[in-house]
Amino acid sequence: MFKIFILFRRVTFSQRCEETDLPPYTMAEKAPALVSTAVTYSKPRLATFWYYARVELVPPTSAELPAAIQSAKKIIQSAKTGSFKQLTVKEAVLNGLVATEVWMWFYIGEIIGKRGIVGYDV
Repeated sequence: MFKIFILFRRVTFSQRCEETDLPPYTMAEKAPALVSTAVTYSKPRLATFWYYARVELVPPTSAELPAAIQSAKKIIQSAKTGSFKQLTVKEAVLNGLVATEVWMWFYIGEIIGKRGIVGYDV
């Protein structure tokens, strides 16, 4: 383990290795191993991401638009008549999750549009 050094004392990496009996590796010597480990770790995760991205992140087709419009009309009609009170708990939770997802995508778009998380430049 590393020994405790006096505060504000400048110690180089090679000096620290000499004092702790560690071999003095440079970043250039470690880089290929780190890169290969990162690639090995990332490949299956990126494959899974791209698999779902191709399915879930595509824009709607022209055949899907009428169904989406009809669904929106149905939601508006249920709000007018109060039939949303007859939903099961599962349906209500799913509707809430979808609404939350749409809301979060709106905020992500706002953050991207203003290029920052806090406030607008006025």
